[in-house]
Amino acid sequence: MVPFGKGALAELARRPSLWVTAVRQWRAVVPPVWWGRWPPLPKPTPQYMDLRLEAMYGPGGGRLSRSELVGYLEWCRWMRALAR
Repeated sequence: MVPFGKGALAELARRPSLWVTAVRQWRAVVPPVWWGRWPPLPKPTPQYMDLRLEAMYGPGGGRLSRSELVGYLEWCRWMRALAR
């Protein structure tokens, strides 16, 4: 399951200031040997995404909206800046 729609990716494409943060977060959730599983795609495991979506939306999960994806990435960028 894709946790966000094409609209969320389009929103991210319009925000170049979040691109580096998005890549960092993507690298953080992709398993280190992603090519060893079928299909060999660099994406988080379904179990991880189910856990994160259930934690956010409750049983049954959900999909991230545009504003939620952007808000999450802004929060990640802010937290990284605070950690420095």
